[in-house]
Amino acid sequence: MWAPREDQTMPAGTDGVEPAYANRLTRRESLKLLAALAASAMLPALPAAASTPPAGPDGDAGHWPELDLQPITAEGYGKDPDLMTPPDTPWPLTLTPAQLSLLALLSDIIVPAEGKSPSASAVQVPSVVDEWVSAPYPDQQRDRLTILSALAWLDDEAALRFSRPFTALETAQQLAIIDDIAYYGEQTPRRFQRIAGAFSRLRNLVLAAYFCTPAGMEDIGYLGNVAIAGDYPGPTPEAYQHLDKVLAELGLSGFAYPVG
Repeated sequence: MWAPREDQTMPAGTDGVEPAYANRLTRRESLKLLAALAASAMLPALPAAASTPPAGPDGDAGHWPELDLQPITAEGYGKDPDLMTPPDTPWPLTLTPAQLSLLALLSDIIVPAEGKSPSASAVQVPSVVDEWVSAPYPDQQRDRLTILSALAWLDDEAALRFSRPFTALETAQQLAIIDDIAYYGEQTPRRFQRIAGAFSRLRNLVLAAYFCTPAGMEDIGYLGNVAIAGDYPGPTPEAYQHLDKVLAELGLSGFAYPVG
């Protein structure tokens, strides 16, 4: 069950009013994070569960927003971009303020502030996701339909259950909906299977974007490239042992470590 720990602060207030999300990244900064997100090993392929489950005889497949999204026709960077002077606005960002505010709320449910670690919205994860779903590439455009459909579903579900949009709900009401769609598996009710798959993709994007930020990398203790003081010590004994094993398997031991 999704529930905040005692040392965590959930983003939604008890007054049912969610503050609007404010982007504080420049396009250069968000594009840099987009590139890191695209290369992230934390971003697996789109889950199969995000596809449409066939409706059963009793219509138990649940509701789903059939969005008619206008295709994004902007050009991308191309195969050989000028990395020294990238364009200021290679493509327009497409998420609306309402979508960004909902995305910020969901991002902070997925990655809330904890101790010294900031929440996902505090490090501008919604802006990175906006950059991602606005990019004119096939993978990003598939994600655009998935993410926007998930956002619309959440508002529809909130209206069905509580007659209010998701961001206007109290925390307990928001988490009651998230509990039903948080994970996709054999026990997921049929009516939540499609949204559970879409929410899984959203969660992957939020987590991968978060850990691409400086605060996220610091949170997991990632140091990146660190200069070595003094002479390079060379590979470790374990690395040599692994290399010797691979070379032996390939029949190349006799060609290893030539003396110049």
